[in-house]
Amino acid sequence: MTVKITKPIDGGVVGAIASKSAAHRLLICAALADRETFITCHQRSEDIDATARCLQALGADIRYEESGFWVTPIEGRRGQRPLQCAAVDAAYGVQGLDCGESGSTLRFMLPICGALGVDAAFHMGGRLPTRPLTGLYEEMVAHGCSLSPHGTSPLVCEGQLISGEYTLPGNISSQFVSGLLFALPLLGGDSQICVTNGLESRPYVDMTLDALAQFGIKISEEIISENELIFHVKGGQIYRSPREISTEGDWSNAAFWLSAGAIGTSSITMTGLDMNSRQGDKAIVEFLARFGAKVSTENDAVMVSPKELHGIDINAADTPDLVPILAAVASVAEGTTVICNAERLRIKESDRLKTVAETLTQLGADVTETDDGLVINGKPRLRGGEVQSHGDHRIAMMVAVLSIACDGAVTINGAEAVRKSYPAFFEDFVMLGGICEND
Repeated sequence: MTVKITKPIDGGVVGAIASKSAAHRLLICAALADRETFITCHQRSEDIDATARCLQALGADIRYEESGFWVTPIEGRRGQRPLQCAAVDAAYGVQGLDCGESGSTLRFMLPICGALGVDAAFHMGGRLPTRPLTGLYEEMVAHGCSLSPHGTSPLVCEGQLISGEYTLPGNISSQFVSGLLFALPLLGGDSQICVTNGLESRPYVDMTLDALAQFGIKISEEIISENELIFHVKGGQIYRSPREISTEGDWSNAAFWLSAGAIGTSSITMTGLDMNSRQGDKAIVEFLARFGAKVSTENDAVMVSPKELHGIDINAADTPDLVPILAAVASVAEGTTVICNAERLRIKESDRLKTVAETLTQLGADVTETDDGLVINGKPRLRGGEVQSHGDHRIAMMVAVLSIACDGAVTINGAEAVRKSYPAFFEDFVMLGGICEND
């Protein structure tokens, strides 16, 4: 789909969509629980649907209604009863799980299938087959599972995961840690996860721990040093459903509209955001204030108003998903912005350091790509133009927002990429006063 933006947004009020990071975690916990759970979740996306689809393949009954998911759990946890799985993948003789392009789905479901003793073929789309599993892959093999070679789709996992001592690098993906935190409480024996090399994107692990705690799972943490910690996981735990639970608003996608308030001519207010959220991307409020924007909060609402912006230094280790929109803000902020510790963006839906730099440059920005980040020299205005989304939802949304600061029209090829996390993005764009033509 090609979207041509002929008029950028004016400003206004928009409600936050449901956090897909939270929805992944709540769906998994509910599917492993002892009774039915209703999860309030007012919006779906391709990634959320991927996790629901995989859990259904394992025997959970998941029904979506207007305001959320009804989840009847998987039977047969810890060998209590045979798993009632959906049809076996005919080509591989094992359970077929379609992850789409969702890295969270793959990395969470892989150890869960191992813990449940389900032989499975994980089907993947886009760049997902090539995204790293180093660390998780080896530890699963060392603890009872066999895995087909990484890098192709499907990835076949067979065997029964066993309890014990696991060691993971913390600087590749926090999703490895989260996946094991979901899986290990299901095993009979106690386990521990030793995380080395520092734990980047720590807020996402905190979200996992919070979700687990809401379902009665207890995890303890031991700090060994600045770069090493251990999670202690008791085996034989039971996921206890709270019966009803809500998915919080998504700070990652709210960041796009809040940033539009900073670089445009009118204020934008986001509602439905939890100021006490564990989501790391809540840091967008701090970043925009540091850029010089006027930021105010009240209850569940955040309002951002334009002011003179200036460049800042950004350490993106814990907030890599914010880099595209922060780079867009930086491109029209006076002075130089340096973004570092973002090398993991090279293994996302696109090589986001490369695609952000190329895309902003095509729109007229002054951007230099580094090994682990970007250097951006701000300009008062950009010229606009025609760009590709590179199949990356965050690139497509970044460009749409930045149209505010472009003198000419902006055309986005592959704009359907927004369906991965925010299917109604362009509907909200129009609701905020923007005009776009779809082809």
